[in-house]
Amino acid sequence: MSDYQTHEHDVLVIGAGGAGLRAAIEAASVKGLSVGLVCKSLLGKAHTVMAEGGMAAAMAHVDDRDNWMVHFADTMRGGQYLNNPVMAELHAKEAPDRVRELEAWGALFDRTRDGRILQRNFGGHRYPRLAHVGDRTGLEMIRTLQDHGIHQGIEVYMEHTVTTLLKDGDRVVGAFGYDRERGRFRVFKAKAVVLATGGIGRAFKITSNSWEYTGDGHALAYDAGADLIDMEFVQFHPTGMVWPPSVRGILVTEGVRGEGGRLVNKDGKRFMFDDVPDLYKNQVAKDAEEGWRYVTGDKNANRPPELLTRDHVARCINREVKAGRGSPHGGVYLDIAWIKEKLPNAQEHIKKKLPSMYHQFKELAGVDITTTPMEVGPTTHYVMGGVRVDGVTQMSTVPGLFAAGECAGGLHGANRLGGNSLSDLLVFGKRAGEHAAKWAQAQKPSNINAAQVELAAKQALAPFERSGENPYQVQLTLQDMMQDKVGIVRTENDMAAALDGLAALKKRAAAVSIDGNREYNPGWHTCLDLPNLLCVSEAVARCALDRRESRGGHFREDYPDKSKDFAGHNTVIRKAPDGSMKLLREPIVPLTDEQKKVIDANK
Repeated sequence: MSDYQTHEHDVLVIGAGGAGLRAAIEAASVKGLSVGLVCKSLLGKAHTVMAEGGMAAAMAHVDDRDNWMVHFADTMRGGQYLNNPVMAELHAKEAPDRVRELEAWGALFDRTRDGRILQRNFGGHRYPRLAHVGDRTGLEMIRTLQDHGIHQGIEVYMEHTVTTLLKDGDRVVGAFGYDRERGRFRVFKAKAVVLATGGIGRAFKITSNSWEYTGDGHALAYDAGADLIDMEFVQFHPTGMVWPPSVRGILVTEGVRGEGGRLVNKDGKRFMFDDVPDLYKNQVAKDAEEGWRYVTGDKNANRPPELLTRDHVARCINREVKAGRGSPHGGVYLDIAWIKEKLPNAQEHIKKKLPSMYHQFKELAGVDITTTPMEVGPTTHYVMGGVRVDGVTQMSTVPGLFAAGECAGGLHGANRLGGNSLSDLLVFGKRAGEHAAKWAQAQKPSNINAAQVELAAKQALAPFERSGENPYQVQLTLQDMMQDKVGIVRTENDMAAALDGLAALKKRAAAVSIDGNREYNPGWHTCLDLPNLLCVSEAVARCALDRRESRGGHFREDYPDKSKDFAGHNTVIRKAPDGSMKLLREPIVPLTDEQKKVIDANK
């Protein structure tokens, strides 16, 4: 084995967003345990900082009717009952403690008048449940976890990328990667590895996701032999910026609608009242006046239809645009300025509640949201699917490999409720770190296979030795194809064409080349990202083609209704011995009798 720099830890965490930081903190709390934390960018710059609206936790600070059982039922209903109920129950029960813990570590949440953590309304949640810091909650989470974590003895490897997981037999024993600045290879030896790498949004043309979200954790786990689950379910957030083109896809927080923002088409019609799913008819306001009473705290009012689940709102917006009722740049209007009809100090109220949105539109679009409606449209936002994990321990189907956060599947089922992601990071980041530490303590020192390392290095350097096309062109073609053929509205013909296109793109990606050397070479980084993007894209397309129904974040124009034939299984992706992608249908984790009672009581 070449003389690559080697780092040895008991637990290695890959990804330094909310889940990764929380996992590292938990593992490092075990006396004598060495923890390494690898982050693709600088510490504190993970995509979690872009989460705006808040973290969902049934603390009942604003509405005393809220509790973990209502939160559990809301999460299961939002996920169309394909969720892992073990995870959904643990999440609902443990989220309040994780929020209070974050507060104890220094997070400065917005407050009620009597000094408790303030909670706001959000789509799919029956009661105001999101603990928040204006519309900058993710930033506060990362700041707090980072400030707390740097005192725990964690070794941080900033601007490093992992390209391969190393195994000893069936067990994961480390990782191979490189530092992005100089391009020097690194070998990480570890008894347990936690994946916390986030999502796959960069496989699509229009996305709210950062440059880091290239499906690294999903692909690393898949290549190591782990199962992926529910990959057909990709969430298109209903409100991303649409103009100017340079900012298209940047997120517009659901908090705008939680504070009373309404969606209207070019004719000024509030179109969301026209289409309320049967599952939610008894929870939606009958008119605009009742919706306003709800967002201002009336416990006897039902939510406005703008606060239905994200999948439904995104499809309604898409329908308006296709029918020719959209805004000039292919979206609709999100109007928070209208609340001046209700509040005498509306402008200051909006600036206080939504400071980031006010600044974002003022600086990037030249729009004052206190006086003018925003143009918005759907943007690729989140993948509900991910690494298949045990609901309690977060261990994957590969011994020693754990996953948490967006790169893990199971909690959200067919559709994630807004705000559940941030509390997901804390609840299951902690659990992953805790159980990875326990696993590491029980393991004997492992061996790193020199041949695996040399192969990984050879594969990483291959683009310098070829004379193919530019990697950016392959990536651009992939993003266009996924947006057009595996996007918000799907058909069998489109997805079959996408699979053919992916096969062609794999051949092109295997031949991409780059000039220069390993130092400061973003083109090389893109060459190494491409296999991950192609892997997750194929998983999404295969799963979506197989699920011949519409459910949650997966909408088939050729099968527009839910089907009982597809209600009882999760779609699983596994790497076959010949290297091909194998699809299986696995029965969903059944609800216990007690969980059934909870759901029935909260319909």
